[in-house]
Amino acid sequence: MARTAGIERNTKETQIRVELALDGTGARSITTPLPFLTHMLDAFARHGVFDLTLKAAGDIEIDGHHTVEDTGLVLGNAFEQALGDRAGIVRYGSATLPMDEVLVTVAIDFCGRPAFVWKVIGLDGKWIGEFDCELAKEFFAAFATRAQCNLHVNLHYGGNAHHTIECIFKAFARACDAATRIDPRLGGAVPSTKGTLIA
Repeated sequence: MARTAGIERNTKETQIRVELALDGTGARSITTPLPFLTHMLDAFARHGVFDLTLKAAGDIEIDGHHTVEDTGLVLGNAFEQALGDRAGIVRYGSATLPMDEVLVTVAIDFCGRPAFVWKVIGLDGKWIGEFDCELAKEFFAAFATRAQCNLHVNLHYGGNAHHTIECIFKAFARACDAATRIDPRLGGAVPSTKGTLIA
């Protein structure tokens, strides 16, 4: 069964469309009004080996908050839809990645319950082009809520804001890839003693 999703969300603040295939090749087409966000989502699809088409527009004349947060919401919804009943998935994934002076760990559990922990310091007040670095947290918090997952992001050390956020997105990609894979040993069973990950 194809593990795919197509989600569209239109409000007075943002208009976002996502098409996702979990079992992809890293093919991607990303368009947002924030070049750094576009770059991060491109890296996410490439390093997670997901097929991702994402088009976002929003009221960035106010600021980027609505666009970044709502993109996280819609991408989270797409993961929830593509995972279905979550039968047979590995469920847990984590990745510790370096990027120059930065070291990041991201851990995820597609358990059907949202929880978000952000242990990242040093981004407040920093900008990368038109991207307010504080919005990275809002993106991941939104994703965790809609994907119904536990998501923990931990910056061990680092300095450069660009390196920090890019490393987080790449670690997030690798963790999601690991957690969403099908484990053939499960024979299609749900990896939970409850027998469900959606209730």
